[in-house]
Amino acid sequence: MSQVPSLTLNNGVDMPQLGFGVWQVPDSDAEKAVATAIESGYRSIDTAAIYGNEAGTGKAVAASGVPRDELFITTKLWNSEQGYDKTLRAFDESLDKLGLDHVDLYLIHWPLPAKDTYVDTYKALEKIYADGRARAIGVSNFLPAHLERLIAETSVVPAVNQIELHPQLQQAELRALHAQHGIVTEAWSPLGQGKGLLEIPTVVAIARKHDRTPAQVVLRWHIQTGNVAIPKSVTPSRIVENLDVFGFELDPDDLAALGVLDEGKRLGADPAEFHYGA
Repeated sequence: MSQVPSLTLNNGVDMPQLGFGVWQVPDSDAEKAVATAIESGYRSIDTAAIYGNEAGTGKAVAASGVPRDELFITTKLWNSEQGYDKTLRAFDESLDKLGLDHVDLYLIHWPLPAKDTYVDTYKALEKIYADGRARAIGVSNFLPAHLERLIAETSVVPAVNQIELHPQLQQAELRALHAQHGIVTEAWSPLGQGKGLLEIPTVVAIARKHDRTPAQVVLRWHIQTGNVAIPKSVTPSRIVENLDVFGFELDPDDLAALGVLDEGKRLGADPAEFHYGA
């Protein structure tokens, strides 16, 4: 049985608080990486159409021997497929590649505000949800204005907003809006993509204090902050290490020290301007 705690989404569905991401994992490697993750105890797997590895992910899920209802599978709609009818077709393709009859969470990958199709796109997600082919629906990289418009013009409040989030980009305003609407905050690049976060002296010192790695400290920060986190790795030892964050707790001093690392600086694209693939 997995040791990972779950958060209850706003529609009553439980989602593991720590999952396994497969961004930038080639399809040929995804099957092995996901198999290792499931064997290690992960029960939540996050993929996306644009990652090109839904097929490999699905093969690992099928071969895992873990009952389907114990797994939480997320995939995402790519930018080029936004629009009501195109979304429905793209979802069918994702299910086919995954070899599944439903996913647990389906997300709009980016808002593409200049294209202005995210409301119609989300209405297609509402149909998918109503048909029982996604147990929950949500968005990714949506800013407050996008979320507020979506909530005003559709009938299902997103269950999740998956955003870039780590101690150097803590997104307090957006997380407050999520809390107000019962939207779970899910962090992509939870470890800052290995671009210096894990070498910051504060993080290193807290890791030493708890006899843990810097990555484990940052993932523990996500858990205690109430986020869902989806670290990715293809290294078996790292996959196991990233899951081993439930045997210690950060104290108030640790949390305060990590809290002041926020620089508001993105490693990824700005959702207000990102239109790649549209």
